[in-house]
Amino acid sequence: MPSPEQPAAGGGDDFERLEAEITACRRCPRLVAWREQVAEERRAAFRDEEYWGRPVPGFGDPQARLLVVGLAPAAHGGNRTGRVFTGDRSGDWLYAALWRAGYANQPTSRHRDDGLALSGCWVSAAVRCAPPANKPTPEERDACTPFLEREVALLAEVSVVVALGRFAWDAAWSVLARDAGTRSARAAGRRPTFAHLAEAALAPDPAGRPRTLLASFHPSQQNTFTGRLTEPMFDAVFARAAALTTPSRPQ
Repeated sequence: MPSPEQPAAGGGDDFERLEAEITACRRCPRLVAWREQVAEERRAAFRDEEYWGRPVPGFGDPQARLLVVGLAPAAHGGNRTGRVFTGDRSGDWLYAALWRAGYANQPTSRHRDDGLALSGCWVSAAVRCAPPANKPTPEERDACTPFLEREVALLAEVSVVVALGRFAWDAAWSVLARDAGTRSARAAGRRPTFAHLAEAALAPDPAGRPRTLLASFHPSQQNTFTGRLTEPMFDAVFARAAALTTPSRPQ
């Protein structure tokens, strides 16, 4: 199978090792069977394309101050293209919003060699394989959690995490609440309530800088076609993220 044009890390042995482990993962039999079945059968519109059919790594700027966490790759989106939020309607909304906010060099993301580059932003997912009916199980989420934990640790400049949807919100909180400052709240069951533009303060990063978890409705067609999520609402999320983002450490 082809490999992505740009490594998820954009350079760096640790990122490259993580990407290699993600793309080789076969921990969840149900997800492995589904992603490979979809890649074999293909949608008619893409029947002449070679599907990625593997777990999809994160993508973006390793010096990112903003981390965006989605649910999982779309069966005929990331599972086809090999890049997260690429080649589907949700990705159209996400990268257009990131472009308007100044995080992306172009508003579209059609395939992994289309020239898209992110600045100050990294895009990832709670689950790395396309799930049947777009619904991963809690066990599948937990199996993927170590990948998100390691990603967060490597993205040392991140100060704001935007979670797209409740599933991503819960997954991001479960990772970031393991820091000392929020462990007691997590243990007490006080998981912050998900709502569009909800915020939750996280423990400071190792350098002592504050970090924030910020919520958005997922840019799925279920939300965008019904007007539950509009472009102004989505833009407000990334405007707030930019306002919360702290400067990079001095070089």
